[in-house]
Amino acid sequence: MRIVLVAPEIPPNTGNVARLSTAVGAHLHLVRPLGFNLDDKHLKRAGLDYWPEVDLKVHDDFAAFQADCAGAPFYLMTTRGNRRHTDVTYEPGSCLIFGSETRGLPPDILAAWPERRIRLPMRENCRSLNLSNAVAVAVYEVMRQWDFAGLEPAGAGS
Repeated sequence: MRIVLVAPEIPPNTGNVARLSTAVGAHLHLVRPLGFNLDDKHLKRAGLDYWPEVDLKVHDDFAAFQADCAGAPFYLMTTRGNRRHTDVTYEPGSCLIFGSETRGLPPDILAAWPERRIRLPMRENCRSLNLSNAVAVAVYEVMRQWDFAGLEPAGAGS
């Protein structure tokens, strides 16, 4: 699985997602522009000591990401989605694509693939979830569908 953050702005969110990607064995892709430097102390703090294990790629723009992951199934995670995240069957190699914290995904990306828009259900008066929380919800639905393949079996830590 690939977790893709397009123009993330808040270092701790990206650090949390980096930690999550390591925990589930996902590849993390960041698409510029980034709202921070990759050496940011808040980014590093949120990712804790997982950074050496993060499978990270940084792309200059969305076209560069597309070229790198050509042919991979992808899903645009957005409050403007027409299907719930639980109504999708995620194929191996899926890319979950998230936009920035304040703007979401760019309109041109959303317009290009309306059938690929996926949403997380929430109350009508709520604009959105925190980015790292939304990523975690979506990623664990994918992992649930894949029967948590590659993750520690239930009860193994007790």
